[in-house]
Amino acid sequence: MQQGNSDHMVEHQKGKNRAEIKTNVCSAVPISVTDAGDLNLSCEFKQAKTKTFGLDTSALTIILGVMGTIMLLAACLGRGLYFPFDVYGVILFSSASLLTGAIMLLLLRILRSKKNNVLKNRLSYDIHSNEEMKIRYWHMNLNGWIIWPIIMMVCYGLHACLGSVSTQGSMDEMLRWSLLAIFALLAGMLASCAHGVRWFAVGWQAVGSLLVFSGLLAVCGVLPLPFAVMRTADPEISSAGARLGGLLQYPNAYGAVVGMYALERLAAVARAMARPVTAWRLIAAALPLMPAQAALLLSESRGAWLATGIAAASAFAWQRRGDRLLLLLAMAAPLASAAWLYRQLAAAQLAPAPVPGLLALAGAWAAALLGTLLLCRLWHSGARARAAALTAMALAVTTAAMLAVASTAERLAAGVGTGLSRLRMWRDALELWSGAAWLGHGGDTWRSMFRAIQSSPYVGGEVHNGLIDIALDTGLIGLIMIGAWFAFTIRNTVKYAAHLMPSVLVFVLHGIMDFDWSFTLVWMLFIWLGAWSYAYKNEQRIATTDEHAVIQAREVPAVFTNERSVQPSLLSKGLSYQVMPTMRTIPWLPALAILIWLGGTVWLAGRNAVAEVEYRLAESAPQELIQHRAELTAAFHANPYRPEIAISLSRTLTANDAEKLLRSSLSHSPAEPRLYQELGKLAAQAGQGVQAGKYFEQAVALNRYDTHFQSAALYWMIHASRQEWAAGYTNRARQTAAAGVRMYEHYEQLSATVAAGKARNDRQFTLDDDAAIYITHLRILASTAVPQEWTRQTNKPPG
Repeated sequence: MQQGNSDHMVEHQKGKNRAEIKTNVCSAVPISVTDAGDLNLSCEFKQAKTKTFGLDTSALTIILGVMGTIMLLAACLGRGLYFPFDVYGVILFSSASLLTGAIMLLLLRILRSKKNNVLKNRLSYDIHSNEEMKIRYWHMNLNGWIIWPIIMMVCYGLHACLGSVSTQGSMDEMLRWSLLAIFALLAGMLASCAHGVRWFAVGWQAVGSLLVFSGLLAVCGVLPLPFAVMRTADPEISSAGARLGGLLQYPNAYGAVVGMYALERLAAVARAMARPVTAWRLIAAALPLMPAQAALLLSESRGAWLATGIAAASAFAWQRRGDRLLLLLAMAAPLASAAWLYRQLAAAQLAPAPVPGLLALAGAWAAALLGTLLLCRLWHSGARARAAALTAMALAVTTAAMLAVASTAERLAAGVGTGLSRLRMWRDALELWSGAAWLGHGGDTWRSMFRAIQSSPYVGGEVHNGLIDIALDTGLIGLIMIGAWFAFTIRNTVKYAAHLMPSVLVFVLHGIMDFDWSFTLVWMLFIWLGAWSYAYKNEQRIATTDEHAVIQAREVPAVFTNERSVQPSLLSKGLSYQVMPTMRTIPWLPALAILIWLGGTVWLAGRNAVAEVEYRLAESAPQELIQHRAELTAAFHANPYRPEIAISLSRTLTANDAEKLLRSSLSHSPAEPRLYQELGKLAAQAGQGVQAGKYFEQAVALNRYDTHFQSAALYWMIHASRQEWAAGYTNRARQTAAAGVRMYEHYEQLSATVAAGKARNDRQFTLDDDAAIYITHLRILASTAVPQEWTRQTNKPPG
């Protein structure tokens, strides 16, 4: 009978509203005498829990939130971490900080394990709860987030160890994915902390605001940012003659990132307009929306516009029927103002005078905010007012579309050539990928190999397709891992934070159309969004746990000890989100593996950073100084895998030592044409014409649409033939000259094919003017008799 009453009471309490429970427990309203003891117990427990563990939890959350935000801002200021040298610095900061923190936590764990024996004995009966927390925590952080970048890091590491088209490229990619794994670990830990969702919002707003406003201020001439605006006279690239690239220095990737930010702000404004709110609250939500939309338009990225439009349409389709108009209302005034601002700045080729530019920005910004406030007021003011709001919305959206299309009509009509060039890239890349479909060729495959396999002389160090780029590097294995990661993140985002889904969709869609994924920042934002969605789930779980804890505190008698009254099950539940129990549940083997991984990352990134600094110092010093050679030697010892360092150092060594160094470098970069060119020069200077011809043929085969390479090969073949004539090896000299003639004929035929074709000649590949002189010399040297002066004549090398 008592058990039945107890069950009935539990069910009755579970049916109560959470707010009512909190009011009954924590308010100052008078309560009955029967509830007084339970109330005192609950309040005392909450005070003890806050005193004991609240400081640790808040401190851990703040540390993780600050570190994540700093890493994101550093990535923005580091040009999106596109270049490896920019990645090294952030890796050193993050991995060294995390390594120091891990060591301190391990020491803290050892010290606290000795001091907290009483508390451990008191909670020894509730080990099962800690085991559940352990499984959930490690499943979320390892299987959920960190496991995907770790797998990609291992793939590139295996390529670096076992051989690839570029050992340096594989190492750089391995370090980049190691940085992403570190960031995923931090984001996952932050998502598992109480109130971590607030820090995700802080980091997102900080990054979005920095990218958007720095770009707009650079356009207005207030903030000097080198290469923030890309200028071109090609109408296929820009209709206004200038495009905004912001801190990323690449308009397409910049447009995609600000598009992601604009869609998140659009969803926030729509949620704020769903109910009557204060003007300041609506302004706070809508404040960055118009500048983000203006930055998106100023990027003139058709791919970013398309991806953002598809994501916005998807968000519109996902909404309930009654909420769909709210998205359009939220978008109308900011989009119209952004389109007008884009029109004004495009007319000035993104270089207005500072005062008129700032006035135009301020006017458009004010119009967007006032328009949003007016539409919100009309929407909540009755049927006629709603009709007026819908009419104004339709006019604003139509006006914005007309302004945007009118400003870019020329480029939309002329931009067919760039699309065809990308199709040729993708076709060539797929043929290259078929050579290693399962495992790929290693890091930087396209950048290392595209000159050797391109079917036309397009310029493209990037393949402009994220999926193809990953397939070239890691094969189908990497594609499967990336696809699984996308599926995992999209599932969580749709389930727990649907308003973030459009931003994730922009990341996926535009990454398939361009090389956004080569920017480490873009992957960091993707990880941030995924962890942010999990943080929403964690907040819901914490709220549910708190509600159940209050119910248990009112139902279950307290356990009395010598010191004070403690609620064991409630305390153990609260420990699930604290620092020390998390530390106690970390297995030793994974902890040791993490320490080794972080230490190795610090060591490898440090060596690459040192090599880069030494190499830059050597390049800035005159080559005649001894310091130049010493700095190159130090750079090579720190990083022997970079071909540029090996080539520069070889030029300071004797012929034999230089040849050994270059051959060794070829084992790490077998597809580098400059190494073959340097070896050809050495062979030509030594009078080894046959060997020089082989090297130059290989160099030209790896970079055949390079006018300088073709012309330089002809010059050095002349030099080798003269060396052999002077040494008395007449037959060898004629053979060397004849090989040079054949190289010229291939060069001439290839140039004629390009000139006759309709493909874009972005590399400006033509028959060099010096080539006509070189072929005359080669034919004379290949003849049966050569005058004495021809064996002594010298020419300047091309370029």
